Amino acid sequence: MPKREDIQHSVLVVSASESFNEIVKKSLPPGDLPTTDFQKSSSLARRRILERYYDLVLINAPLPDETGLEVVFDVAEQSQASVLLVVPKDVYEEVTEQVADLGVLALAKPFTLRRMDKAIRFLLATQNKLHLLEKKIRKAEEKLEEFKVVSRAKFLLVERKHMTEDEAHRLIGKQAMDAGISRGRAAQRILDDLEE
Repeated sequence: MPKREDIQHSVLVVSASESFNEIVKKSLPPGDLPTTDFQKSSSLARRRILERYYDLVLINAPLPDETGLEVVFDVAEQSQASVLLVVPKDVYEEVTEQVADLGVLALAKPFTLRRMDKAIRFLLATQNKLHLLEKKIRKAEEKLEEFKVVSRAKFLLVERKHMTEDEAHRLIGKQAMDAGISRGRAAQRILDDLEE
């Protein structure tokens, strides 16, 4: 299982406030963030999101060109990024109701550096779990694909070469071992030969 520091994250900060940006810089853990981009408006943020994927999107509302909710909805619905929305205290409860079901974490202003740090750590932990889950899904899909290819090759060996299923299974394993390749690749070679 990869350690937290083995996973690299990218962060987009959408804020017109330099003081907010400085707080975020202090709260971001060193070392595991190869990309941290800062944009001052939602329109610039949307453009950056089209250009690359971000694991974490931090939005300091309101923004110069909109409230910030619109870009939150866009990011939450169109990506797997974890989103932190920082809003004025007087609208915090209302905004939280609007974004909670999207998986967006809201934080009221003013906030402490410690609170920001905890929010970012929580969102990064969520992203770590997502990355690990995606990796497991990819491995399972690859194994399923290999299983399909091996099964198809076994079927054709039984049908066309009149082997038993055990003989076909052993043949695929032997060819894989002799060639130093996976059973899936060996099965694919057999399929290529038998389907010509």
